[in-house]
Amino acid sequence: MSADPGLASWLQLTLTPGIGSAALRGMLRQFGLPENIVGRKASELSPFVERQVLDALSSEPVKAAVSRALDWASQPGRAVVTLADPSYPRALLEIPDPPALLYAVGRSELLQRPALAIVGSRNATAQGESNAQSFAKALSEAGLTIVSGLAMGIDAAAHRGGLAGPGSTIAVLGTGVDIVYPRRNAELAAEIAERGVVISEFPLGTAPAAYNFPKRNRLISGLARGCLVIEAAAASGSLITARTAAEQGRDVFAIPGSIHSPLSRGCHALIKTGAKLVESAQDVLDELSGFRATGYASTTAKRDESGPQAEPSGGLLDCMGHDPVDIDALCSRAGLSAEQVSAELLRLELDGRVAALPGGLYQRLEKGDRG
Repeated sequence: MSADPGLASWLQLTLTPGIGSAALRGMLRQFGLPENIVGRKASELSPFVERQVLDALSSEPVKAAVSRALDWASQPGRAVVTLADPSYPRALLEIPDPPALLYAVGRSELLQRPALAIVGSRNATAQGESNAQSFAKALSEAGLTIVSGLAMGIDAAAHRGGLAGPGSTIAVLGTGVDIVYPRRNAELAAEIAERGVVISEFPLGTAPAAYNFPKRNRLISGLARGCLVIEAAAASGSLITARTAAEQGRDVFAIPGSIHSPLSRGCHALIKTGAKLVESAQDVLDELSGFRATGYASTTAKRDESGPQAEPSGGLLDCMGHDPVDIDALCSRAGLSAEQVSAELLRLELDGRVAALPGGLYQRLEKGDRG
């Protein structure tokens, strides 16, 4: 089946339905490497798994799945990295339940680099996505690899920012590594597979399932030295990643937002319970003990050396403030008609200085956050 019986044995164990991570760790402790397990008598393995599971271990469906995985891994740019592999990410060895193996497409060496997780809302604002991309780019330029989950919104923006710097990016999937979810990120996933790395602990062909994504989140935080949350509602899945990061002993960071925005509530809750409030990429770097930035200028993701650049005074931007606002409020503040305000907002939006939000709201984009 393979010139590498060790890898085939790892796959055989992980692809057998009913062998969970706890049972597999128990067998590894008892018998050593997988090739010492798969040929054992049923009586020796029965303390760890039920008889029907042992029957499945040598079944034709499992053999076929192993063969498919080996064929997949034989292609250039693909790898199956096991716990026994020297290239297995050291950071994951620190967490309580590291996966037995990872399917990887792309630059597997990135799994050994110092990394930072960036997560947040799938329904992010334009300002939130801009912040995620600019923070990720600055941190990637500093030498950190950006880890996220390839979701829409903050995740996708963070991956794009990571790709813009030498640190690059790691996408951790909640599906098989051969399935892109959501499909709208297919082009981004292909770019990450070429210039970064896409990984998953789930078998090839695993379709999206809600219960797999929280499991995936422990790898996002586990691969990283810290986790930065940018825009998260009070019940956001990003808070699961942040909580897992804290449990794993990682630093947790959060960017504050408007008190009127539902997408700020998750970040504010994190800050209230001990997450570090950050306003720039340098704030993150200052908190990461033992990490020395490389190639990082004194610029930050939200402000440059010359400080904030003021917009021309007297315009509609001065009336907007920094919170989302509707046209009626702008008419009142600026003393203009709705037609005048709408025309000016359109001009500013085309110029990349204002973003239209759901619900008829508009928000000013800071000069350093427009990409």
